[in-house]
Amino acid sequence: MKRKIVTVAGLSACLALGSLAGCGQKEEDTARIYYLNYKPESTDAWKEIAEVYEEKTGVEVRILTAASGSYEQTLKSEIAKQGAPTLFQINGPVDYAKWKNYCRDLSDTELYSWLIEPDMAVTGENGVYGIPYVVEGYGIIYNDSVMQKYFSLTSRKTDFTGMEEVNNFSKLKALVEDMSEHLDELGIEGVFASTSFSEGEEWRWKTHLMNLPVYYEFTEKGIADEPELDFSYEENFKNIFDLYINNSCAAPEELASKTVDNSMEEFALEKAAMVQNGNWAWGQISQIDGNKVKETDVKFLPIYIGADGEEKQGLCIGTESYICVSSLASEADQQASIDFLEWLYGSEEGKKYVTNSLGFISPFSTFSYEESPSDPLARQVVANISDTSKKSVNWDFTAFPNESFKSELAKMLHEYCVGKVSWDQVVQSTKENWASGKAAE
Repeated sequence: MKRKIVTVAGLSACLALGSLAGCGQKEEDTARIYYLNYKPESTDAWKEIAEVYEEKTGVEVRILTAASGSYEQTLKSEIAKQGAPTLFQINGPVDYAKWKNYCRDLSDTELYSWLIEPDMAVTGENGVYGIPYVVEGYGIIYNDSVMQKYFSLTSRKTDFTGMEEVNNFSKLKALVEDMSEHLDELGIEGVFASTSFSEGEEWRWKTHLMNLPVYYEFTEKGIADEPELDFSYEENFKNIFDLYINNSCAAPEELASKTVDNSMEEFALEKAAMVQNGNWAWGQISQIDGNKVKETDVKFLPIYIGADGEEKQGLCIGTESYICVSSLASEADQQASIDFLEWLYGSEEGKKYVTNSLGFISPFSTFSYEESPSDPLARQVVANISDTSKKSVNWDFTAFPNESFKSELAKMLHEYCVGKVSWDQVVQSTKENWASGKAAE
């Protein structure tokens, strides 16, 4: 597979000469740290952390935050300058292919040894080049209050008495379809909240749901990426997608006008019992005017698709946030940057900033359950990560081809919803667009 490496004008010439003098990172007598931050909402927290660490160690810490949607452009500009960032972010293996010439191997660091799931790291060329610094989780969120109403129905056809018994797709399907026969008794309009397909709102399906068939294909083959997708789990994808659209608050022909906000409001107002989303959703649910869902009733269920062994499947746990140390920086600056990260994620003082100021769920073993954010969905993600009886589903959508692939998938899925294309056409289009997208990388 051909890959196009993104370089900065002039920098490749410096590398070819084997010298960075006067280009990119400048050797200095004292160590320094420069972090190019990806998330605008965390700017103040990072600046506070920088001030505390600088005062504590005497090491200069600079934080620059890229404007929303401009991170890669900013990184290209900054990395070519004298005094370039020593710490920056990539969003996964595809992004690593663009920046691999600038990433130091971190396999010998304590930070990497602390990863609870080492295979989450971005690897290549016998090294570790991107380490996740925050994790998130997603699955099917359900309202346990509504579920308890269902379990108390004498007219129900299933034998389930609790959600812990629902541990594969066939059981989930039986539960959902029977609940759809008792909507009035449950006081809901649909089992699932609306499947949103307004433009720009389809991300839950084109990446998060599509991740499941890709994850199982990658796992079966023992790979992390591939130039051509077999889509061997396409029927599994169809089954869960059909379950969503045929048992929701909105009819398939209405989905083009539905947004994520619409679906979260339906869940919050108890018009729906379930919704696919991530741990970040509790903040939205809890703030919706008229919210009826209690903190103690919001729960997670894995997204089951009928794969072998899914009874031991956990939530989809991953990230698009991987920290990298610049290989262009001086040895002193590289080590200072590593020391900073290990203080932040390894010391009692630093960990408090991660949890309380940044609000991150940490992927590292240095954090206890009590040191995780306090919202109910975040706590369940942490518990899932720590549960050795469950296998978390990787976020393999970070290996998806370009945005064109995702947009076309969303378009085809919606056209399938309204009967304009067959599922076979969805499958064929997806395989073709995956191959062309990968060839263009």
